[in-house]
Amino acid sequence: MFDALQDRFQNVFKTLRIQGVLTPEAIDETLKEVRLALLEADVNLNVVKELLERVRVKALGEEVRSSLSPMQEVVRIVRDELVAILGGDAALLTFSKEYPTVFLIVGLQGSGKTTSSGKLALWLARRKKRPILVSTDVYRPAAREQLAIIASEIEVPCFAGEGISDPIQLALAARKDAADRGHDVLIVDTAGRLHIDEQLMQEVSDLRTRLRPSEVLLVADAMVGQDAVRSAKEFHERLGTSGVILTKLDGDARGGAALSIRYVTGQAVKFMGVGEKYDALEVFYPDRIVSRILGMGDVLSLIEKAEQTIDKQKALEVHRKIQTDSFTLADFRDQLRQMRSMGPLDQMLGMLPKVGMFKDAGKVRVDEKELVHIEAIINSMTPKERANHEIINGSRRKRIAKGSGTSVQQVNQLLKQYYQTRKMMKTMTKGLFGRQLSRMKAPIN
Repeated sequence: MFDALQDRFQNVFKTLRIQGVLTPEAIDETLKEVRLALLEADVNLNVVKELLERVRVKALGEEVRSSLSPMQEVVRIVRDELVAILGGDAALLTFSKEYPTVFLIVGLQGSGKTTSSGKLALWLARRKKRPILVSTDVYRPAAREQLAIIASEIEVPCFAGEGISDPIQLALAARKDAADRGHDVLIVDTAGRLHIDEQLMQEVSDLRTRLRPSEVLLVADAMVGQDAVRSAKEFHERLGTSGVILTKLDGDARGGAALSIRYVTGQAVKFMGVGEKYDALEVFYPDRIVSRILGMGDVLSLIEKAEQTIDKQKALEVHRKIQTDSFTLADFRDQLRQMRSMGPLDQMLGMLPKVGMFKDAGKVRVDEKELVHIEAIINSMTPKERANHEIINGSRRKRIAKGSGTSVQQVNQLLKQYYQTRKMMKTMTKGLFGRQLSRMKAPIN
């Protein structure tokens, strides 16, 4: 996510490191490169102009703080202005005082509307809400069945509405069913088209009038860049959308849509889809997104993911083992399992700050199949070998390779990764992750 833009910004700011003062010439040269970086990322031209003007005025009007270098000062200004362009604070969902709260999901066909409806339902369910889904797409073959399958997989109810073929009657019946069964949120997945037309807009407008939803959330595909921004603007002008779910940000998206939608439409991006799995939906935090773009990482989101998926007592036990230098290969295997449960590892690495030992972490592409090989190798070891890696000599490595269906070279590579991981984790436990772990209250037996 934002890899190309991140690389460009890193290169731009390198040229400022040798500057002793922020001269107008240095600022103009830097902003020229920033402009190219943003335009290459398909950011809206008006957004680029507004951003650069703000940055230039602030950079020329402020003295460099005693604690900051010229590069750090420009990075700080760019960061603050990017956050402002994106809306400042995260935009939270609005819930109704009456049950059920209705969320109307709209968008073009192919944008990921149905999958996003399921992801949002799962996100809400994990936060103690009781959502129910309904599809009002009576035109596309198997559209309602698709949502029902997703609902079954995430274990969230889906209103079938058998025998009802009118979209408005379907939605009203689903709302009554939700209220009768005690569901506090109804997510309505509407029909889409390949392009915006009058029939689509009229149907969604009628649904909005009858349902009075707390949110009208537009699902937009980040992969189509400024086309997503244009459709978001038209949907908002004709329907009054309240926010955007930006999908496919884990793909080859350059980031232009994410950086443009709020400025062009006035509506905030509330969520972003970052993977195919149903739990791959994240709240859109402008400050965290900008930190990722500028190579500062997003450690807060990484910690939140860890807190949601990792057993606290086990985390504390691992923390103790790392500090006492007793972290074994069995622990290494267990940690890989837990990390995989958080999502694709290359995404996790992309959240680390691009400094020091993590400088190239975002560029690492992890082959998930290799992780299966790693687990097989460790499982082929004896308990004594897993507990004491020092005893694994040449003959033992041959036996382990044969037992796991791998090569001695792969066994050697695993042991090297294990040594490096021990070193890295020891460093991390002394920093932000260590302070976060120290606040956990789970007892250690």
